[in-house]
Amino acid sequence: MHFWVNPLFLNPGPLISATLQSSIDLQNDPIIQKYGYKNVGLTRCLLTKEEMKTFYFPLQGSPNCENFVLSKCSGFITDSSPLFGLDCEVCLTSMGKELTRISLVAEGGHCLMDELVKPDFKILDYLTSFSGVTKESLNPVTTKLKDVQKLLRELLPPDAVLVGHCLDLDLRVLKMIHPYVIDTSLLYIGKQGRRFRLTFLAKVILGKDIQCPNKLGRDGIEIARTALELVQYFLKYGPKKIAELNLEALAANQEQGNKEGATNMSVLKCLDSMGQKLLFLTQDIDKLSSYRNCQTIKCSSNKEVLEQARVEVPLFPFNIVQLSFQPFPPLFAEEMKTSMKTKWTEMSTVYAGPFSKDCNVGALKKVFSSLGPVQSITLVLETYRPYFSIQYEVLEAAQLAIETMNGTLLEGSCIRVHRLVTELTLECDTLVRELEQDSENQGTIYVAGIGETFKEHLLEQSNLFPDLEAVVLPKEVKSRKQKNYCFLKFKTLNSAQVALEILKGKDWKLKGRNALTPRHLQAWLKDIHPEPAMPMGLRIVPPLLERHIFRTLKSNHPKTVAWRWSRRIEKLYHSLSPGTFCLILMPGTKNTFGAHPGLGLMKIKEEEESDIPGMRV
Repeated sequence: MHFWVNPLFLNPGPLISATLQSSIDLQNDPIIQKYGYKNVGLTRCLLTKEEMKTFYFPLQGSPNCENFVLSKCSGFITDSSPLFGLDCEVCLTSMGKELTRISLVAEGGHCLMDELVKPDFKILDYLTSFSGVTKESLNPVTTKLKDVQKLLRELLPPDAVLVGHCLDLDLRVLKMIHPYVIDTSLLYIGKQGRRFRLTFLAKVILGKDIQCPNKLGRDGIEIARTALELVQYFLKYGPKKIAELNLEALAANQEQGNKEGATNMSVLKCLDSMGQKLLFLTQDIDKLSSYRNCQTIKCSSNKEVLEQARVEVPLFPFNIVQLSFQPFPPLFAEEMKTSMKTKWTEMSTVYAGPFSKDCNVGALKKVFSSLGPVQSITLVLETYRPYFSIQYEVLEAAQLAIETMNGTLLEGSCIRVHRLVTELTLECDTLVRELEQDSENQGTIYVAGIGETFKEHLLEQSNLFPDLEAVVLPKEVKSRKQKNYCFLKFKTLNSAQVALEILKGKDWKLKGRNALTPRHLQAWLKDIHPEPAMPMGLRIVPPLLERHIFRTLKSNHPKTVAWRWSRRIEKLYHSLSPGTFCLILMPGTKNTFGAHPGLGLMKIKEEEESDIPGMRV
């Protein structure tokens, strides 16, 4: 990765440009809002018990801290109490992250402890690129975690204040509880709770380059000293001086410079680069995270993953909950994809009737086509009086037919318009309501009956639609001829509703409703069932296929498994706090039978919700 260094970083105080200075808003700076303008003492910088609880510091009585060791620090803290910089490095073992190195530094930079530690469980990854610890360096070590805990209790005086960057992670890997802490990632807090990286703070505050790329792993002593110096700088110069540096603008400049190198950055790495705390719950050893700001919990089963998630997720701002399943059989994957396309086709098909036996089919088609493009109109032969099956290209048109045509007088007959009730359309009304609330559909309306000059007419009357953001005009693939419907995207839901009423008015003579089909889902449906790419010489014998499916159903059909886990994930969803943004990613398939993309479902958890929108899509 290439790093672009802004000249401001060489000496940030005197060289802040007029642009940065003018953008500083001291009154709304989070550091000023917390500490005020005047210099503060050491005790004012200590995290309160509530803050320690919020930021997942180990406390007496906290979950998973039952076996943690208490430090001997129970003295009275003053502004002259001693500061100690702490840093811990870890490796990945069969039980998650374990301590491999501890560095403790006193004021003045004197090193009190720099010890390698032998983990209790089998090491899976030494994380050498992060910790600098290798298999060779750890082999002769006999020091264990309990030895380090004992030594810390002896070294730290009763009024000791521990200083570190993301110090909660260090204390958790030490399995120790200490009540007096200053965390530099929270001391130099940014807007909306942003936590800057230690390397960034060292450069812009102290003018120091730490964790140089030519070194193997991090230098624990250097990290502990840097955190200590950052606290001392804050105490010496005060919050006003820090706020005037405008850390947000400096960070934005650095991110712009690093943009090219970060184009392929993973989600985990992005969050880590922003100093964001993350919880990763998994039972897949190969996927355990090595990032410093990521707390990984290794679980033995999917059930344990969900149980841990219900307890741990509220404690972290970002969470990844990974469930591991055996790959679905290729034939079942094909079956599911086909079922999904069939579901959408059935939802987009309506049945209308009864009509008189001498009704004009051409006139009927014209009426129903005014709601959207009709793919087929078929006479139902199994009824005494004529009924027609009308399959639409888009779901909105079918829904519009049900909402506007049911009970109308057409061709001399009072007709009923409805969907056929099948296994796939049993909860169609619920799904339609959920699709209307999809974030991509919010503020978007479907309009049918438009002509070739609709766009020009719309632009001429643009004063009627001030919040119009986008016009989507679909065209035929081969002829490139404009279709008779469109989607209009507005800034707000209210603006969309106002526009819909105007367009359905006397002058426009159009028909429409709220949009139902997110564009990503429409694209997914089109590619859903490619022709199977069968290897040469391979063919599926029907009797063999039937026996395979029978055995699968008899034992534990994947569809049943998926249904059970859908219900369990729903319970986790209901346990989340309101305002939680949820994203469910379902992987696609790639095998000799074809390749299909996966789907993503997203929703912001609200009060009094009964289901996860989209889970039944």
